[in-house]
Formats: sequence, C-alpha cells, structure tokens
Amino acid sequence: MSLDIDTSFSQFTRTAERAANQVIAAYSTSFGLATRLLGPRHRQHVRNIYALVRVADELVDGVTAEAGLSHQQQSEALDHFVEETHRALRIGYSSDLIIHAFAQTARAAGIDESLVDPFFASMRTDLGGGTAAPSAPLRFDSTAHQGYVYGSAEVVGLMCLRVFLRGQDITDDDAAALEYGAGRLGAAFQNINFLRDLSDDTTRLGRSYLGTADHLEDRDRVEWVNTIHAQLADAGAVIPLLPHDARAAVRSALALFAALTRRIERTSVAELYESRVRVPDVFKAGLAARAVAATWLEPRG
Repeated sequence: MSLDIDTSFSQFTRTAERAANQVIAAYSTSFGLATRLLGPRHRQHVRNIYALVRVADELVDGVTAEAGLSHQQQSEALDHFVEETHRALRIGYSSDLIIHAFAQTARAAGIDESLVDPFFASMRTDLGGGTAAPSAPLRFDSTAHQGYVYGSAEVVGLMCLRVFLRGQDITDDDAAALEYGAGRLGAAFQNINFLRDLSDDTTRLGRSYLGTADHLEDRDRVEWVNTIHAQLADAGAVIPLLPHDARAAVRSALALFAALTRRIERTSVAELYESRVRVPDVFKAGLAARAVAATWLEPRG
C-alpha cells in the first residue's frame, strides 16, 4: 500500500499549525487577539513564529528546571532545540510539531539564521551562557541589555516583518524604515514586559534586565517609560508603510502596549514589584476595534 506523500505532509503541517495555535491560546490571549486582526495570508505564519519563540522562552524560564533537569541538562535541551530548528530550516521538516510549523513559515518568508541565531543567543544568556548555573543573579548593563533585547525581541519583529513583506515590491528606503520600526516595536514590547515582570524576574529567575542595581527606583521607571514612549512612536510612524492587511493587528498591539505603558507610568516601582500591570479585556477589545476602524479608513495601496 502506497501513501500519498503530499497529502500526508499537508496533514502533518496542518496538525503542526494547530499545535502552534494551542501554544498561543495557552500563553497569550492578547497576542491571539492581535493575530485575529491579521489578513489570512499572514495569520498562521505569525502564530507559527510566536509558538517557537514561546516554547524556547519557557525552556529557559523554569519549565525544564521544574521538570527536574540539572542546569547542564537544561543547556543540553536548549542545544537540542536549536539544532533541530536549524535542521528543519535546511530540510523543511521536523518531527517536533512546533519546530515544523516554524520551519514552514521561515522557508516561505526567508527567515534564516541571521535572525534565528541571535534569538537563541539571548535564550542562552538566560541560562547564564554555559553549562554551569550562574553563581550570582544576572544583571544587564546598557550594552548587555541592548544585545539581549535585539536577540529576544527585535529579531522577532523582523521575522514578522518578513512574513508581511513576502511577495511585496517596496523601495529600499521603505524597507529600511520598516525594519527600523519593527525593531523598535519589538524592543518596546520587551522593555514593557521587563517592567511588568519585575517581581518574577528578580525573585524567581534571578535576573535584572533593566540595570545592574539590586532594586529599581522610581527615577529608573521614569527613564524606561520615556524610552518606551519613544520606541512606540518610532514604530507607529511606519505602520502606514505596511501592507494593508497587516496594519490593524500591528496598530492594535501597539495601542495595547501604549496603554500598558501609561498604566506603568502611574504605578510606583514598589507596586510593580508587588503585582503585574494589566489592561482589562473589555479595554483590549476597544483598542482592537479602534485599530480596525483606523485601518479601514486608510487607502489600500
């Protein structure tokens, strides 16, 4: 009995995509809402990217430790994940469903090691950069912060941008502007999450992403909020250059994180160390609706 290889492969890929969607449903309702605003040609690809990024992030943020793996075994697990991702990028297949889904997207959109490797380098930083557990909490000065954010967040924005621009004919100047905006948006998202996760990062994970001090002060919060406002403004300025069917989702995500930033602006550092700032679901829905309305009124060129 022979198998229809194309049908088997397509069924496997659809199964992999459903697995990626389950990762989003489990870990981020906000991101899931934003992806629903994407055009159909982008939606699954962006979900595939998020799923890989999320699984790798969970690997270094405690799942493997809670499973009882030693620090060396955690490092080996990350090595295996990286190697399998590289392999899938080369051959277009992995028995790991999340990696397989990502590989299909990467090969379709031209996502290569120039974006994948910096991401995994930042994940390795979270494990202390080696096979031995860090002997002290991880503290990031401005240079280390910039490198970490580029790998952990900016390249993810650039991956999504490659999805949005595949098959598009744009000028070199517009492409450069969009790449800058995608990086700035990714950096803003990451910095906002650093402020939201102060308690968990410092107490459970032993990491200080926003400076080398043991504890942030309110003046530090003000400086980071100002930085984030500038990053979001730069990202927002290039949204009209995106394909029309990507703008509402990006605009909605930006609006959500701008709202989070305003809430952080009104929250003391002491409170940030105690609780995670959130935006109510009903407010998120309103932001999404306004993003759709604003995009609907724009020309589709």
